Amino acid sequence: MNKKLLMLIFSDLFILSGFGLISPIFAVYLNSDLVGGSLVAIGLASAIFLIVKCAIQLPLSKYFIDKHDHKSVFVVVGTILIVSVPFIYMFAKNISTIYIAQAIYGVGAALDYPAWFSLFTIYMDKKHRGYEYTVYTTLIGIGTAFAAYFGANIAALLGFKTLFLVVGIVSFIGLLFLIALYQMELHKARSGLFPNHPFNKLTKWVF
Repeated sequence: MNKKLLMLIFSDLFILSGFGLISPIFAVYLNSDLVGGSLVAIGLASAIFLIVKCAIQLPLSKYFIDKHDHKSVFVVVGTILIVSVPFIYMFAKNISTIYIAQAIYGVGAALDYPAWFSLFTIYMDKKHRGYEYTVYTTLIGIGTAFAAYFGANIAALLGFKTLFLVVGIVSFIGLLFLIALYQMELHKARSGLFPNHPFNKLTKWVF
């Protein structure tokens, strides 16, 4: 399997498993631990993420991501925004802060997801697409399954703030895989394999 494809898979494994720690019990946190939390607020928080993501990702993918030779930069920037979200949760005092976090999450996902899947299809082996995609979905499924169980236990034993810290750390590990992938792509850009890369002149000047 392509090394870059594995890096994408493991990045998602850590990021999605990290958020899988809180997904099943996030509604409990919003409804019980925050000022202004309610069942309506839970629905609105989810809606904000989805509306922001869907509204932004279509123009981004069409006019920027698809036309950019170096798509990993969008993945890294989007993931940085996503990784910041659990830390915002950790310090939230009221529901309005969660709404802001959800909007940031939506922007990050809009940058990350289209570019991530574009890279995934580029790195896949054409003769083994079904197998490689199955490896991805299997690992993610196992990771999120264990995360759902352990996340509930962490929240019950140590509280939600500790849980959000763990989510942030686990997600950050996933980000490191993407940063490493970005460095590999940047090296290729410097080598001339991406002649239209906007950082070519800058990297030549720096290095």
